[in-house]
Amino acid sequence: MFSNASNFVYGVDKAFLIITGISVFFLIVLTALMIYFVIKYNRKKGKPAVQIKDNSILEITWITIPMILVLYMFYIGWEGFIPMRQAPKDAMEITVKASMWKWDFVYPGNKESSDTLVLPVNKAIKLNLNSKDVLHGFSVPGFRIKEDVVPLKKNYSWFIPGEIGEFDIFCTVYCGLNHSYMRGIIKIVSQEDYDKWITALPVKKIDNNLGFKVIEKNGCIACHSIDGSKAVGPSFKGLYGSSIDVITNGVNHKITADSTYMESSIYEPNKDVAVGYPPGIMKSYKGIVTEKDIKLINEYLKSLK
Repeated sequence: MFSNASNFVYGVDKAFLIITGISVFFLIVLTALMIYFVIKYNRKKGKPAVQIKDNSILEITWITIPMILVLYMFYIGWEGFIPMRQAPKDAMEITVKASMWKWDFVYPGNKESSDTLVLPVNKAIKLNLNSKDVLHGFSVPGFRIKEDVVPLKKNYSWFIPGEIGEFDIFCTVYCGLNHSYMRGIIKIVSQEDYDKWITALPVKKIDNNLGFKVIEKNGCIACHSIDGSKAVGPSFKGLYGSSIDVITNGVNHKITADSTYMESSIYEPNKDVAVGYPPGIMKSYKGIVTEKDIKLINEYLKSLK
């Protein structure tokens, strides 16, 4: 019995079952023939070998049948794939932002982003996929969809959810240390419940601070919070001017988070690693973030005391 979780379940499962069925059939047939021939034509003493001539009909048969089967399997796979790249023009569009190691979902109407994807049932949804850092893979097994999320490249996925409930989101591309923890939830609700939820979602506060725009543009807030909450890296709130424990060349010592430290952390992130945070996660932004940008960042961080 096929699931009704999304409009793609039937096509994907149909292709999977047919290909699996063909594979199992030939596995059994070929294994049985192999055992039969091994027993029937095993080497016997005193029995001379007999030359077996070619059989054109047999050779044409075992070339033609596999060719037809392979073309058929390609066709049913193609038949299921093509609709996945034909999103309706009236589909509701939501932006998916992937970063190490979480998913953020941005709704229309300048709403705050959400870490849970809440959607109305029986409505076409188009997800515009963006990555802030490295390659990720957006996969919802229950919906039978999977698309790569590539930095600086536009990609999308679409579907029509057919059942109310919760479905897992996984990252299917190894994206670093905590890749296995990069999970999310799609919550499918009625249209009425969705309208209530989206209305209650706060409107995004626009921060026109130039320093904030620099860290937002470069994806810094994906790993560093600005409200003191724990994240992949140290929070920016109260960081500037504080004394923090770092590890430099294996030695634990204290350092003041001043402008020099900020520049070093941006250009040489693995030089002084904050205690309690794994090294090797942050990449160098040398050549990406300018010295002028760093000054703007420092001024912004001073305001977060």
